[in-house]
Amino acid sequence: MALIGRRNLLAVVREAPPGFYLDGGTHGEILLPGRYIPREARPGAKLDVFVYRDSEDRLVATTETPFAMVGEFAYLRVVTVNPRIGVFMDWGLEKDLLLPLREQASPLQTGDWRVVRVALDERTDRIIASARLNRWLNLRPATYTEGQQVSFIVTGDTPLGYNAIIEHAHRGLLYRSE
Repeated sequence: MALIGRRNLLAVVREAPPGFYLDGGTHGEILLPGRYIPREARPGAKLDVFVYRDSEDRLVATTETPFAMVGEFAYLRVVTVNPRIGVFMDWGLEKDLLLPLREQASPLQTGDWRVVRVALDERTDRIIASARLNRWLNLRPATYTEGQQVSFIVTGDTPLGYNAIIEHAHRGLLYRSE
């Protein structure tokens, strides 16, 4: 079964004028538009694709990779503001990512940058952004060891140092003195 908002290895079922149709399991066939089809791809082959919903709510695939996938945090730029529904952010794909009004921590304008979490909206089954970061963080104590290499994203600064999200899961503080 294809996972929305993630990379998937999907088999090409058939070729059609708009592109290749991929086996999305319980989601049915998923279109990979012609402009994303690798030269060597043929029906029966498996392709590594990212699956999301287009503006008409259909599942589509792309060989491009967004800046962040569902479950990850990213620092994204606002490209369009719609005062009735929210803002749209550039996440590296042709279709911009919606940050709905209900998920904004503060009002945003075109050109603003914000740390957001990419999430799958349970109500609409669409990929959205959320700037309400605390709701997505793991509250259990982290089990990192001293000297362990981790990835992190800085979310802001404080008099003590820099707040960060560690491994897309935990809040941390990087002290200025370190």
